[in-house]
Amino acid sequence: MAALHLARDAALAKLHADLPVLAEVGHLFDAAGFEVDLVGGSVRDAILDRDVVDLDFATDARPEQMLPLLRGWADAVWDVGARFGTVGAQKADLKLEFTTYRTDVYDPESRKPEVAYGGDLLSDLGRRDFTVNAMAVRLSDGAFIDPYDGLLDLAVKRLRTPGSAYHSFSDDPLRMMRAARFVSQLGMSVDPEAVDAMANMAERLDVISAERVRDELVKLIMAPTPRPGLQLLVDTGLCQRFLPELPALSLEIDEHHRHKDVYEHTLTVLDQAIALETSHTPVIAPDFVLRFAALMHDVGKPRTRRLEPGGGVSFHHHEIVGAKITRKRMRALRFDTRTTDEVCQLVALHLRFHGYGGGEWTDSAVRRYARDAGDQLVRLHKLTRADSTTRNRRKAAALQRTYDGLEARIAELAEAEELAAVRPDLDGNQIMQILGIGPGREVGQAYNYLLEVRLEHGPMEPEQAREVLLTWWEQQGSGSAGR
Repeated sequence: MAALHLARDAALAKLHADLPVLAEVGHLFDAAGFEVDLVGGSVRDAILDRDVVDLDFATDARPEQMLPLLRGWADAVWDVGARFGTVGAQKADLKLEFTTYRTDVYDPESRKPEVAYGGDLLSDLGRRDFTVNAMAVRLSDGAFIDPYDGLLDLAVKRLRTPGSAYHSFSDDPLRMMRAARFVSQLGMSVDPEAVDAMANMAERLDVISAERVRDELVKLIMAPTPRPGLQLLVDTGLCQRFLPELPALSLEIDEHHRHKDVYEHTLTVLDQAIALETSHTPVIAPDFVLRFAALMHDVGKPRTRRLEPGGGVSFHHHEIVGAKITRKRMRALRFDTRTTDEVCQLVALHLRFHGYGGGEWTDSAVRRYARDAGDQLVRLHKLTRADSTTRNRRKAAALQRTYDGLEARIAELAEAEELAAVRPDLDGNQIMQILGIGPGREVGQAYNYLLEVRLEHGPMEPEQAREVLLTWWEQQGSGSAGR
């Protein structure tokens, strides 16, 4: 314990040295006769030597007392959370949040907390989600306050609630999802009592708004290792409440991966997609769209599963069905339209590569592949590679060589033809001028025809494109207009 305390003291000393704003806040509130403490994730992350970006404070000052105090000191102040006891402030590039000591109690049928102000820091810490977030530093004298042994739990990577897990999760059911997130984010294990409470109280998650559930899910997916957190959600039945498509995969056997069910295959694809963010060029930052597409890419299989003569199993068009299922689920979780479209496009296209075989595609087929992927091409490359989970090393190596070959062909065509921006060789104005027609449906039909010709044969000279257009126009029964 002595070594643990020394490490804690060193971490907090570094925190104070790196963030002189803490001393300023302490002096500000102390001069006004109020207590103020750094609390929660800020203390936890400082001890873990993680970046501390947003600072959370607890105080005995009420919002109406904090506002005039902060407005004379901070660069900006906002009071949108004042009715819940919270005031926000901006100081230089730091965001600070000040909350009056409180206890939150959720009505069993409500989605929002009923706020009751507490009288002191200890009662405030007792209502927090986990012991590792129930530590505080008193800014007036630097005292470390840890009434629930959060420091020890942090050292042994154990996630416990300060009091009864059942009571804590009943007060705020989203804490059950947060437990799964901390498993993936901090590499912690959940105390058995808390796991038991999660399994027995999963339906309580239904009172939480879709937006709050979505935000917690995104944080989990964006954690360094989402897999163990997702497994905890599935094992406790929580996932069934907001993402039932994931546990449903455990019932299906993948015809290409007979050694694992589709659920295990999916988690492996997610792991591999995350690894490919940085191991396969171009390198990208941690990417929710890629990760969620990996998680959802096979959700159409349960609905398309068919037993074939001879004992085989097929999942025809599961990528199309899966894209529709994914869109419906993302809408239910209130994802924005752009993110939803990008994920669904990847799900719909994730099998397209398998028609490539050993490289038999024509240049026109390669162009179509790149055109259909559009600005999702980099993600599609990574998702397609991640979807190979075979244990056969020779087969895996052959697939990787084929992927390399397709990407090389796309790059060559792109360099020669600006493939990412493929357009017909004539634009709408030129089409109307050559055919002698005005705006209308025929212009769009001609444009699409020329686009197909471009994809099939590559770029043409203007005169050649004019002749192709006129030949098509005659075949439409429109005579020799424009000659």
